[in-house]
Amino acid sequence: MADTQIALFRNKGIRKTTYKGEWYFVIIDIISALTDSVQPSGYIKDMRRRDPELSKGWGQIATPLLINTTGGKQKMNCASTESILRIIQSVPSQKAEPMKRWLAKVGFERIQEIEDPELATKRTRYLYKAKGYPDSWIEKRMRGIIIREELTNEWKSRGIEKDLDYKILTSEISKATFGVTPSQYKKLKGLKRQNLRDHMDDFELIFTMLGERSTTEIHKVEDSKGFTKLKKDAEEGGEIAGVARRKLEKRIKRSIVTKQNFLPK
Repeated sequence: MADTQIALFRNKGIRKTTYKGEWYFVIIDIISALTDSVQPSGYIKDMRRRDPELSKGWGQIATPLLINTTGGKQKMNCASTESILRIIQSVPSQKAEPMKRWLAKVGFERIQEIEDPELATKRTRYLYKAKGYPDSWIEKRMRGIIIREELTNEWKSRGIEKDLDYKILTSEISKATFGVTPSQYKKLKGLKRQNLRDHMDDFELIFTMLGERSTTEIHKVEDSKGFTKLKKDAEEGGEIAGVARRKLEKRIKRSIVTKQNFLPK
């Protein structure tokens, strides 16, 4: 677990730490920032009493984690971003209204995207553009998203159910393509919670797509079933991209695998 960090909300510190790869926020800090209550712990008890459904699911929402305090590390109830949003729904404070309106807007946009999936694609493009990515990179990234979705759909239809199996298959393609697993690649680039592919350059994205698209085609041609066969296909699909990468590296005399992050500073 990472050390406790401080996030600021309206000039109030909210302690957070990482757990299972996600940010977890100290619940009592969130309530204090949203309500100005002099006894936030009491406010939480009252809130749970007012909202029986919240109280019923409290065990799934609140996770005791070690947090730095003035008296040393102590276990405090923390919650993931999703769970914090559920808690905020039960806060009647006026300060919570902007967040509630934002949640309503996000929910409405999600409904729109279900009715018209093209809207989700447009919003994704807009977000990448706002972050400073050029159009040429965005086109490759969007195509890579489609190829990845086609691959995971194949895995699902061919017997893959566990999240761990998806990670293992993805790791096999990455190892064969680049010589490193996704976690090793993130470490090389100095990334933590960020999306690895959002920090790849053109060649990295292209070889990622080649490895995954090759794997999908092998699955289809050989009508592969079951984890063992799919894993073998993933290795072979990744190796196709790996051979192409190594030939290019030999020709241009530099490594495609780089610790550089593509996003402009």
